[in-house]
Amino acid sequence: MKTYTFHADGMHCKACCLLIENELGDLEGVVSVRASLSDAKVEVTGDFGGGNGESIARDLSVPLKVHGYALSLEKGTHVPKWSEFVVATPIALIFIGAFFGLQRLGVVNPVTSPDVGFGTAFLIGIVASVSSCMAAVGGLVLSLSANFAKEGETFRPQALFHIGRLAAFFLLGGAVGALGSAFQSGPIGTALLGSCVAVVLIVLGINLLDVFPWARKLQPAIPAFIGKRMHGVKDFNHTLMPLLAGIVTFFLPCGFTQSMQLYALTTGSFAAGALTMSAFALGTLPVLSLLSFGPRGLGRAARSGIFFKTAGLLVIFFGVFNLINSLVGAGIIAPVFDF
Repeated sequence: MKTYTFHADGMHCKACCLLIENELGDLEGVVSVRASLSDAKVEVTGDFGGGNGESIARDLSVPLKVHGYALSLEKGTHVPKWSEFVVATPIALIFIGAFFGLQRLGVVNPVTSPDVGFGTAFLIGIVASVSSCMAAVGGLVLSLSANFAKEGETFRPQALFHIGRLAAFFLLGGAVGALGSAFQSGPIGTALLGSCVAVVLIVLGINLLDVFPWARKLQPAIPAFIGKRMHGVKDFNHTLMPLLAGIVTFFLPCGFTQSMQLYALTTGSFAAGALTMSAFALGTLPVLSLLSFGPRGLGRAARSGIFFKTAGLLVIFFGVFNLINSLVGAGIIAPVFDF
């Protein structure tokens, strides 16, 4: 048995740690894996057959490559790819323009509202589904597809997974909203909680831009051992396991999910919390359905830096947008938008 510490390239959030640990932990000869976001390192212990560190890093990178990660013995110099913003920024601006167009039509909440709103939660869900923060859920979906495909089942397990996920986000989101009624403290308290949601989103967006490595240390998340236990349900051999797997995604360490849970807490209402989390879950559904029922190669396609930078800019926009409106709703600042 030997223990190696590798530098990991491509990590953006706590969900990346969970995905790397589960992918490598399933490999033959690997005894334990511990990934750290703060320093982008992965510690692996196992029997590697006498190979040297470089060859082991290459072998371990194979199952990670499809998710956009790579391991190496030497720490590479982080060079921000600013040129990718040339393409990412116009794309993000188009989506932001569409967002304001939708609010004019009343599809999403008005720009002067302190509430996230169901339409906005749905749009955040779409952004979340194509970001690395949903990698843990995507990895769980792909694992389910592979495990049940061996037994000749494809549609039923995946359908149960999505049914369980949507039901959990409705019921547990409602429970979080109802719990929030005990914490209602007037406009200032609501503004503080709304600001916390905004800060979480802004940190997520900065990490997705992949230009400030220090921002990884600011990423909030539930304790790692909880995420590991939740992700482990994919190994349970039971007919209803996909349903359970869908339910526990509510607790996986996705920063977007946690920010929406925090907002649901501010609603102080079962109905509002349930509908907010349901709208968010429905926003993630198209991409997760593609991973479940679409061509396997398409679901595992590597994501580009431009893709992540576009998502990062959009997430930062939603964070700043929510921060401004929370402060406006509390009467701390004057309205910024007058349309």
